Amino acid sequence: MSRPVPTGALRAAAILALAGLVISGCSSKNKDDAAAASGATKVKIELNDNGCKTTPSSIPAGAATFEVTNTSANKVTEAELQQGGNIVGEKENLTPGLSGTFSLHLDAGSYTVYCPNAKTEKADFTVTGTATKQSVDPAVQTALDQAVTGYKQYVIGEVDKLVPATKTFTDAVRAGNISAAEAAFAPARYYYEEVEPVAESFGDLDPDIDARVDDVEDPSQWTGFHRIEKALWQDKSLAGMSPIADKLDADVAKLKGLVATTNYQPAQLANGATELLNEVASSKITGEEDRYSHTDLSDFQANVLGGQKAFQLLQPALQKIDAQLASTVSQEFTDVLDSLKPFQTSGGGFVDYSTVGDDQRRMLTQKVDALAEPLSQVAAKVTS
Repeated sequence: MSRPVPTGALRAAAILALAGLVISGCSSKNKDDAAAASGATKVKIELNDNGCKTTPSSIPAGAATFEVTNTSANKVTEAELQQGGNIVGEKENLTPGLSGTFSLHLDAGSYTVYCPNAKTEKADFTVTGTATKQSVDPAVQTALDQAVTGYKQYVIGEVDKLVPATKTFTDAVRAGNISAAEAAFAPARYYYEEVEPVAESFGDLDPDIDARVDDVEDPSQWTGFHRIEKALWQDKSLAGMSPIADKLDADVAKLKGLVATTNYQPAQLANGATELLNEVASSKITGEEDRYSHTDLSDFQANVLGGQKAFQLLQPALQKIDAQLASTVSQEFTDVLDSLKPFQTSGGGFVDYSTVGDDQRRMLTQKVDALAEPLSQVAAKVTS
C-alpha cells in the first residue's frame, strides 16, 4: 500500500538502515539500463518536492521505459503514470538516492504523471501517433497473450476468494467477537496481498481497503483492514467498528466488479510482480505493515506468491526471449519461499513477527534483494 503521505515509507527506510538491511533494488545506472526495453522511448522522471520533472513530456506511441530518480525529495517517494484516474504504471518506495524503472507499451492519448505530496502533484503527459508494428515471434506473442489472459483469470479468482474471506472477518467484527476476528484477519488479507498491484491501480480504492494510519491525512477518515487491526490488537475493543466493517465489505465488492472488466499487458504483469517484491521490502520485512497483529509473514508470503504467479505466466514467453533470466528469476523465487519455511507453524500459519530477530530479518532481506534485481528486468524484456 503506497499512498499518499510518505511517513511510513520514510520510517521503513530508516528502520532498514538502522538494522543494516537496506535493499539495493534498481538504484544503479547499470541496472536501470538493463531494465530498459529494447527500442523503447526513455522518459526520465525526477522526484522533486516542488513537482516532478518529466522529460520529455510527450512521446510517440509504442514501448516506453520510465526512469524514476529521487535525488533529494523527502516528501515525494513515488511516481505514477495515470490515465482516466487509473494507474497504468508506477515506481514507489524511492527514498532519496534511489531510482528505478518501469516499462509499458503505450497507445496514443492523454496521461498524467502523478507524484503524491509534491507541491504540484500532477503534470500532463501525452502519447501521440500510432505505434510502429514490430515483428514478433508468433510463438512468443501467443505465450504473451496466454499470460495476460491467465493473469486476468487468476486475479478474478483470488478476488472471488477475498470476498467471502473478508465477510468472515467483518461478520466477526460486527458481532463483537474479538478472537474470531483476530483469527480471520490474516486469512482474509492473504488474498488481497496476492493481487495488491491491481487494487492499487484503481485510485483511492487501495487506500480505503489497506491504508495504514501513516497513509491518511485525517485519522478520523481511516478505514479498512488496518483500522480494524488496531481496534483488535491495540485498543482491545470493537466499539464503533461496524461501519468500518460495512465499508470494507463494500470496497471489496467494488474491487470484484472492477477486476472483472480489467485487461492487462505483459509488462504490467512484470511491473506488478516487481512492486509486490517492493512491498515486501518496504513494509513487510520492517514489520510496519501489520504493526499491531504482527502477521507480516503471512502478507510476505502472499506478496511473493502473487508475484511468482505473474512471473510463471510470463515464463514461457520469457524462456524464448531470455532463457537465462527466466531460469534465474525462477530459482530466486524458490529461494525466497524456502526462506519462509522455518517461520511456519504446524497449523499452516506463521510465527508472530515480533519474535523474528534482526539476523533473521537480514537473511530474508538478502533473499528478497537477490530476487528483486533480476525480476526488475522482466518488464523490459516482454515490452520489447
